[in-house]
Parts: sequence; C-alpha cells; structure tokens
Amino acid sequence: SRITLRSSSAPSRERHLPADPAPAGVPGAPKDRIEDEIRRDIIFGVLTPGSRITEASLARKYGISRVPVREALRTLEAEGFVESRPYAGSTVSNIPVDEADDLFAVRTVVETATARRAAERAGRQLAAGMPDDEWWAARGRVAEILAAGDTAVAEGRLEELPELNVRFHLAVAELADSRSLTALLRQLAGKIEWLYASDVGFRGRDSWSEHRPILAAVDAGSATEAEELMRAHIQRSKQSFLRRFAN
Repeated sequence: SRITLRSSSAPSRERHLPADPAPAGVPGAPKDRIEDEIRRDIIFGVLTPGSRITEASLARKYGISRVPVREALRTLEAEGFVESRPYAGSTVSNIPVDEADDLFAVRTVVETATARRAAERAGRQLAAGMPDDEWWAARGRVAEILAAGDTAVAEGRLEELPELNVRFHLAVAELADSRSLTALLRQLAGKIEWLYASDVGFRGRDSWSEHRPILAAVDAGSATEAEELMRAHIQRSKQSFLRRFAN
C-alpha cells in the first residue's frame, strides 16, 4: 500500500533581503543574509566567474556596510565560491568542473542512503497504520516543493529549479530523519545548486520529472527501489554535466 498525502498548497517564495536587519550572531543577521545573496548571485551568473569583486563594490550593490560583506566573503572563500589573493583582491571562482566527480561521488553516497532511510521510515509509518504528525508535516513540505517545481516547469521558469532541487533533496533527508545525513547534504547544497544551475537549461525539465518516482518509492516503503532511483537520478545529472563542461 501507499501513503496518500493530504492536500497542501505551494508556499510563496521570497528572496530579497529583509528590510530590518537582525542582530548579529542570529539567523538572518546581515552577514548571513548578504552571504546568501552573494552565493546566489554567483550560482546564477549575476557575478560571473573570474570577475573581480571588492568589499566596497559589494557593499554598494547590496546596500549594506562593508563589515558583513567582509565576513561573508571569508565564508564564501572557504566554500570555494570566491578566491582571494594577497594584494590582488577577490575574484569569483569558476564553476567547479574539476571537483565534479568528487561532488557527485559524495552526493551519491549521501543521497542514496537518505532515500533508503526515508523509505524505511515511511514503511514503518505504514505498518503503524497511521503516520504521525511529524512525518505528515515533513511529507507535506516535500509535496509543496514538488508542486512549486511542477508549476515552474509548466510556466518555463527553469531558473527557479536549482533552488527547488536542493530544497527537494533536503526535504527527502528530513523524511529520513537522520541529522547526520541532513548535515552532510547541507554542506554540499551550495555546490550542488551551482552545478545544477549551470546545466538547468539542458536537463532541468528531465531532472525535475525524476523526483516524483523517487518519492513514490519512498511513499511505498520500497527502500531498494528508492535507493536505486536516486542513484540513477544523480548518475544522469553527472553524465549531463560532464558532457557539457569536462571537455
């Protein structure tokens, strides 16, 4: 048997900086918000690979002081989105083609385990006769993300898919109820989104359509099927990316 999801509507999605800055050291603080905006602009090519960036220019661009920009650049350099050299300033990194094999290999290990765990958990919910509220809430979030992605595909807004793709995979990790797997996937999320965004015009529609069969296997409690569908999904993404960029 399969779990039938209660109906839910797709959430609204806002990406602009909030008007009122939060105190430093808490989620939503200036450093965290500007870090997210710069990262997204690199991922989507607003800040192009190889372009020089300065604290002053970014502070003007995002309407914020230089201090949180400086802190954000340190984090983004550690993540590989920005390169800094003494006396030369900072530049936007190139798409990590040389890291793609490693990123996809790690992603395969983490996400196949996540899909299996999510299906096993769904199977336990089925066996119990009625899924608990925590599971329903997590499953509802997956449905909302899929609905938002389906709408974006239907309306030709493929630029929304990289973010939604990462949100889908993190939501499956939430269904798996594994803090370790979720934490590992979050560490990969930025680079995954960057690779996906670079290939979304070529594989975005097909890639998005592969999510529903994965979720169907999870819902059915079919751990092996969910694992193999996730493995095939990532392998196809890897092949598409490497065909275009690793020449």
